[in-house]
Amino acid sequence: MRPELESVAEEIVAEIRALIPEYRRPIDGPYGKSIKAGVKHAITLFVEQIADPSVSKEHAHEVHRRLGQYEMREGRSLDTLQAAYRVGARIAWRRIMRVGRRSGFSSAVMSQLADSMLAFMDELASVALDGYLEAKACSADALETWRRRLLQLILERPPAPAEAIEELAQLVGWAVPEVATPVAVRSLYRAGTPARPVLDPDVLTELAGLEPHLLVPGELTRERIAVLQAALPDCRLAAGTCVPLDAVADSLRWARKALTLVDEGVLPARRVTWTDDCLPTLLLHSDELLVRQLRGRLLAALDGHTAKQRERMIETLRAWLDAQGNVLDVAERLNVHPQTVRYRMRQLEATFGDRLREPDARFEMELALRTIRVAPGRLLPSPRAGR
Repeated sequence: MRPELESVAEEIVAEIRALIPEYRRPIDGPYGKSIKAGVKHAITLFVEQIADPSVSKEHAHEVHRRLGQYEMREGRSLDTLQAAYRVGARIAWRRIMRVGRRSGFSSAVMSQLADSMLAFMDELASVALDGYLEAKACSADALETWRRRLLQLILERPPAPAEAIEELAQLVGWAVPEVATPVAVRSLYRAGTPARPVLDPDVLTELAGLEPHLLVPGELTRERIAVLQAALPDCRLAAGTCVPLDAVADSLRWARKALTLVDEGVLPARRVTWTDDCLPTLLLHSDELLVRQLRGRLLAALDGHTAKQRERMIETLRAWLDAQGNVLDVAERLNVHPQTVRYRMRQLEATFGDRLREPDARFEMELALRTIRVAPGRLLPSPRAGR
């Protein structure tokens, strides 16, 4: 069996991931390494104890006790853990039978091997179960751990299998909704967010990390947002778009971007920002390099003007586009005489030429203008700074 150990361990891991939805997450990180190491160590030890019955099992027991503890902390059920051991035993035995036939083992030897394999896997599964129960007993927050794991599972990319979400949701008593609304949370102070706010039991939360967030089943009503504000009085919230469960991760990303734009002064500083109300702004600021390029193309046409002249021309151009070229409306928006508007428009025509009459060019200008925010008393950046 020794030449077969590497490949049979890989086959067991692959079969477990194929048959048990909870184990289908990417396994390139520490999680995957621990699973692979546990499987390979078990198969290797089985072969070694056949060769030498006195070989110590102490290390193996410690490895599988820790695996059981890890499974509990990850929020997986006992059934899932035991199923993994059953799959491992079946695949290992299938390989042993193949090797036995190839090596000409007698039926008596094969019978002894079968008994030994089943007893060995039962022993390891029992040790892992002990570790699982130990971890559960040591954690008064077991349910909350599973709820956080459920939220992580919903936000995974690529999306976790629906069966895995359903199983864990059933374990924690969470009714899986067709749609849900994520909420990004940011503390207004350095103290951070409260770890245990009083929220409705159907709200999943993760408030201890660097990017606190929560998930509300269904539409986020005004009544529900009021409850969130009361529970998180020192936090700013960004409500994502209500989406199907497999799109929650994207909606949360938009909500987090909205909080960033609030910090940058692009969006108003409110206690609650609704992403549904600012989707065009989020789209426009989804790539900052493109935003700078777009803004730079507009400002480049104003090269050679003073900062004050640039500000006045940008202000007039924005009003002209908003008013669809109506001089009287532009004058009213800028609170100036219509003749002043005509004078400024002649300057803009001299600067931008035919671009003012081309639909695509006007659309690009309007996009660029919406990325420029000039605070009172603050001049526009130089054209070169915008590139």
